[in-house]
Amino acid sequence: MNWITSHTRPTVKKANIVKDIPDNYWDKCPGCGNMLFHSEIQKNHLVCPSCQYHFHLSALERAKLLFNNGVFTPIVLPKVKEDPLQFHDIKKYSDRLKQARKKTGLDEAIFLAHGQMGRHPVVCGIFDFNFMGGSMNTAVGEAIVKAVDAAIARKAALVLVPASGGARMQEGVLSLMQMARTILAVKKLKEKKLPYLVLLTDPTTGGVTASFAMLADITLAEPGATIGFAGARIIEQTIREKLPKNFQKSEYLLEHGMIDQIVPRDQTHDKIVHFLDLLMS
Repeated sequence: MNWITSHTRPTVKKANIVKDIPDNYWDKCPGCGNMLFHSEIQKNHLVCPSCQYHFHLSALERAKLLFNNGVFTPIVLPKVKEDPLQFHDIKKYSDRLKQARKKTGLDEAIFLAHGQMGRHPVVCGIFDFNFMGGSMNTAVGEAIVKAVDAAIARKAALVLVPASGGARMQEGVLSLMQMARTILAVKKLKEKKLPYLVLLTDPTTGGVTASFAMLADITLAEPGATIGFAGARIIEQTIREKLPKNFQKSEYLLEHGMIDQIVPRDQTHDKIVHFLDLLMS
């Protein structure tokens, strides 16, 4: 690797100078279209320095960003029956699970941990969109129930960070049942008068939006996040009207009173701590 490959943009390839740039050396920003050094946006918590587009963040990276000094203790997920319907489309569901686990290093689409945010004990559940689109299934529902129980046992706040395409089709109605289960779990937490915060990230859709994600005491969102139930194209075809350009974006939801605040990624820790100071005083 010479000085040209380290300090010039990919357009130099046209002159046949660059031959050996790795695939992950550059990232093209979906927001502004600029080519960015991967190391450059990594230092910026995967946020484009030009247009502030927020790339998807893995669950472990998110946990390091939220907890004090990146220190936390993972919570083991409850065991559930895998592939209860013996589902098989192009691939076996069991094979898809193995592939997702190898890709993310997680057991499921949600990661649970507990630790400190500011001076407050917190249980946190973070979705990873790289795990089958962050889809909610029986295991994810059980994990959220366990997160609530852990928060109650520790007299801690609960912070959930969804990034999901909705319910997981490979588990059919069992996935849809998790909507009701997670709502009841949140109700149980609120009866104990413990704070519940949600940070909506891109995307948060389907059954996740229609259940626990919109029941928080404080609902925050990252800039430009897609948040909704059905897709915009489906809605347009149903109502036969053109939707606003920023429909289902976090800015649109803030304008219409659906969320409380939009928080840039580098401010999420401090902002959550601020609200915890108010709610747990």
